[in-house]
Amino acid sequence: MLFLGLLLLLTLLAGSRLLWGQRKLRGFHLPPHAPGFLHFLRPNLPIYLLSLTRKLGPVYRLRLGLQDVVVLNSNRAIEEAMVRKWADFAGRPRVPSYKVVSQHYPDLSLGDYSLLWKAHKKLVRSALLLGIRESLEPLVKQLTQEFCEHLRAQASGPVAIQEEFSFFVCNIICCLIFGSKVKDDTLVYAIHNCVRDVMKAWSHWSIQIVDLFPFLKFFPNPMLWKLKKIIEKRDNIVEQQLKQHKESLVTGRWKDMIDYMLQELGRPREDSGSGQLLEGHVHMAVVDLVIGGSETMAASLSWAVAFLLHHPEIQQRLQKELDLHLGPGASSAQILYKDRMRLPLLNATIAEVLRLRPVVPLALPHRTTRASSIFGYDIPEDTVVIPNLQGANLDEMVWERAEEFWPDRFLKPGKNPKVTSFGCGARVCLGEPLARMELFMVLAHLLQAFTLLPEGTLPSLQPLTCSSLNLWMQPFQVRLQPRALGVPGHDQCQ
Repeated sequence: MLFLGLLLLLTLLAGSRLLWGQRKLRGFHLPPHAPGFLHFLRPNLPIYLLSLTRKLGPVYRLRLGLQDVVVLNSNRAIEEAMVRKWADFAGRPRVPSYKVVSQHYPDLSLGDYSLLWKAHKKLVRSALLLGIRESLEPLVKQLTQEFCEHLRAQASGPVAIQEEFSFFVCNIICCLIFGSKVKDDTLVYAIHNCVRDVMKAWSHWSIQIVDLFPFLKFFPNPMLWKLKKIIEKRDNIVEQQLKQHKESLVTGRWKDMIDYMLQELGRPREDSGSGQLLEGHVHMAVVDLVIGGSETMAASLSWAVAFLLHHPEIQQRLQKELDLHLGPGASSAQILYKDRMRLPLLNATIAEVLRLRPVVPLALPHRTTRASSIFGYDIPEDTVVIPNLQGANLDEMVWERAEEFWPDRFLKPGKNPKVTSFGCGARVCLGEPLARMELFMVLAHLLQAFTLLPEGTLPSLQPLTCSSLNLWMQPFQVRLQPRALGVPGHDQCQ
């Protein structure tokens, strides 16, 4: 009886909040509203949201849980909000799962906009672009070459390429953050498994439903308890690494991103009025880099392989381009990121994969920090705004043959529309430079060393319909046929 009474009370409070919210919106010129309240249950949600633009236009409202959210479905709308009016749209909504995932520390990806958040972002950006600038490409290149040798040992049989990519990219980000001389794979395996556990629990329907109806957090939720345990395990791993780095820290010298960020904490900043950066900021920077730089990158590489299996003619053209650029008998050591403009088809293929399958298709939701407008519509303060990145990348008014895998679109003369797979504005993905380098280096080495062949049926190009931030694909296997160096266009089995 007590349970039913509590449920009724919470339902009444939620209903009152909903009515009050509707009353506050009177007098605003709001975007059109999509009827219904179960939109989040639709399979392939980004494509469904794009389909609503036929009747409602590129900017509209719909109900998710207890609140209306505004969805942006075009490049113009996304750029107006996130670039030209970035300060108005740089906030993050305050949802229960965000508090759990960053329960003890100020987070960068999920944290709300502030001057301190801006300083936190600057710290991480400088660690990535300045702290490890000299070692970034050599390390990625070395690990990629070792990865190809590892794959060569498996070339006689089917390879679960998604699993291989998953551990490989986790190894890269761990080396950049924790140090290139990881003694064994123990730490990488621990981080890899923890990231997977976090993503699996976080995307579970029982967690997502609490974000939509926050009053449900007061009821028993085993998956929420499990997520908290996983986060505790994650934090223990990071805290142990921070402790080890502090014990071995040498002033003025750094071997990885943690060393760099820890030393930056003690330096005076021009924006000191924003508050003090603490060790907790480094902690969450590590968490964001590991989560953002592992499974998402593995998914992008897997999508690229899947599209090339469906389009062997593109794969053959890419290999000819590599052979022409590197020359007969060239070794993989000659592949340099600075030479990427000499491989236009490879760059175009990467752009097309990112256009069709941005791994975070709806980005992370934004929140307006003050009243603003988009396309003449009023957007009140504290409105949740969802940029439909995949929808914008499939807009038939912008993209010719929008649904088709056609890398040559980026080889045509003239200025191409912008692909917004990493977001834009103040909340653009900090790992974009690293992600683009990894995609280029890995695909160049992989296609130079192997011809990718399907194992059995071709992999499905339809994303899994599970509720998740990421655009996952169905598991598949590939057969790697080693290529004969020095004989362009000719492959042989070894």
